[in-house]
Amino acid sequence: MADRRTYNVVILGLGFLFIFTAFTTCGNVEQTVVKSLDNSTFTGSGYHSLGIIYGVFSFSNLIAPTVVKVIGAKVSMFLSGLLYSGYIAVFIIPSTWSFYLTSVLIGIGAALLWTAQGEFLIENSEASTINRNTGMFWALLQCSMLFGNLYIYLDWNGETEISESSRRNIFLFLLVASVLGTLSFLVLRKSHNEEEMLSEEEGQSLLSRKAEVCCLSETILHLLKTKTILLLSPCMAYSGLELAFYSGVYGTCIGATTHFGEAAKGLIGISGIVVGVGEIVGGGLFGLLCKNSRFRRTSVVFLGMVVHFIASYLIFLNIPADAPIVLETTTVSIALLCSFLLGLGDSCFNTQLYSILGHVYAEESMPAFAIFKFIQSVSAAVAFFYSGYLMLMWQLLLMVILGFTGTLCFFVVERMQDVFVDPQEY
Repeated sequence: MADRRTYNVVILGLGFLFIFTAFTTCGNVEQTVVKSLDNSTFTGSGYHSLGIIYGVFSFSNLIAPTVVKVIGAKVSMFLSGLLYSGYIAVFIIPSTWSFYLTSVLIGIGAALLWTAQGEFLIENSEASTINRNTGMFWALLQCSMLFGNLYIYLDWNGETEISESSRRNIFLFLLVASVLGTLSFLVLRKSHNEEEMLSEEEGQSLLSRKAEVCCLSETILHLLKTKTILLLSPCMAYSGLELAFYSGVYGTCIGATTHFGEAAKGLIGISGIVVGVGEIVGGGLFGLLCKNSRFRRTSVVFLGMVVHFIASYLIFLNIPADAPIVLETTTVSIALLCSFLLGLGDSCFNTQLYSILGHVYAEESMPAFAIFKFIQSVSAAVAFFYSGYLMLMWQLLLMVILGFTGTLCFFVVERMQDVFVDPQEY
């Protein structure tokens, strides 16, 4: 049984690796690609598209647990993978209407994908393995930032404009990766607990099935009012702001910094790779090598806050406020160091949010992860929409304030677990 669960976690991680090799790379270069299109009929914006994705994603999270409960985690992830592949395919022959339509569809697919992933990961974990499995999955997921971005660097290095043939080749490569990841979900096996549940539900009537779905919706509404979720909300929201910044904004800023010259476009790919290295180091160090303890969770979150504060300060000094301005102080090494710190800090927050939710809501994992993704994606959607208008320094200040608040609230939640026997009641 343990081998089957480990197999499932590894295959789950590999599936996400392939899908997000496509999507993360796409998000990293999307605004740059859109700006380079030689097409007078295309009026789309990469930031607006990402904002739509995360906006739809946020509200779809409220109904995703019901859908996943009805059709199952495996089918949900497979269908979601198809929607991700459709979004990538749009960039091969771009048009404004299909660009924004698939942005809406992928937002729905993302809610199903992440809700099903959280449920499937908890289903294949125990109290003693939840942190190991979370770290293993996170490390595999973040490897997705290496391969696509490496392709970007090799293809774009020294280029000042993105040609049509280059764009098509890149997105064909990303489409193949996304399809492979989608197909990998078909070889996931049923866990032992899942088989037991199926055997118990053989005689279940349609009426009781509907009652179970209604109960799930009520659970989400109940959890939204609990002290634990309310206190974790600032930390979840901060993870959304930071996600938008490192996945869409920072790479665009580097690519638009004229001081980097002809290397600027290629540095978008290198930056994405270094962010991925930071994520992998964090996932492995804090997920696989550490034991599950409250002291460790608070320590890791505090480290993540400090690392991000350092990164924000260095970005403020190194990258021009509106990116295209030439500054003599701008250096590639500091820009890439900030990329690493962004990835490392992000892994600190996300692995510990996964860990604490899996620990506190082991019996209500699906609605708990849906709420997490709802709050995170609302925050990311807001961040993507203001990114095209707000100066870089103000974006950094917002992240610093929310990051500090979220860290304090995370500490309070851990303290609550020392005081209350059943944290889910608070």
